[in-house]
Amino acid sequence: MHAFDVLGDPIRRRAEHQENFVIDVTQQVNAVRRQLGTRVVEAGEVHVMTISQAYDATIEDVWDACTDPERITRWFLPVSGELRLGGRYQLEGNAGGTIERCDPPKGFAATWEYGEGISWIEVSLSTDPDGRTRFQLEHLATVGDDQWDEFGPGAVGIGWDMGFMGLYLYMCSTHPGDPQEANAWLASDDGQRFLTLCSEQWYEANVAAGADQAKARSAADRVTVAYTTAFPEEETSG
Repeated sequence: MHAFDVLGDPIRRRAEHQENFVIDVTQQVNAVRRQLGTRVVEAGEVHVMTISQAYDATIEDVWDACTDPERITRWFLPVSGELRLGGRYQLEGNAGGTIERCDPPKGFAATWEYGEGISWIEVSLSTDPDGRTRFQLEHLATVGDDQWDEFGPGAVGIGWDMGFMGLYLYMCSTHPGDPQEANAWLASDDGQRFLTLCSEQWYEANVAAGADQAKARSAADRVTVAYTTAFPEEETSG
């Protein structure tokens, strides 16, 4: 698992205007469920990071938004390759991998390969009792990863939080999906608060999963600094 690599370079591009980017930070942070655990797979014991959010759309629409290359680009990253069972995909400037399972519109699984590292993602879609579609993603990474020890689950978890926010804005049609504008927003007071609150949520999930509280606190503080300083507030000319 690689810290800060979920959204990659495109989210780091700056934008000159952000006045149209509006989001209720507290509502979005609280709308996301986060859980940590472990599992034994063929590769050995892995950390399992689970993150989910319900969207006011049909399961077919959410599936299409997560599997159609043109739509993925509008809320996440440009993607190339063959988006089919056994096909290879590549996110621009970020991870790539092989699609290992595909069961439309219920979910898919794929490897998540970045540099020399490999982890796995499993996506599932279901219908909540209120009729909304729940998008759940599990990110599996080998236990013993040095970056997990240093930065905790927030290193990748906060990146997924940004992706889930992007999907929310796209699916509810409150924003066309502009990574540059999102980047400018992340440098604002609201954006910095969003990153900080997400980090705190991953800290709490880490402690709930049995992590040493002091070590989890230190890791969360480091990852908060890393993310918030990655999006410094822009200076304005007088």
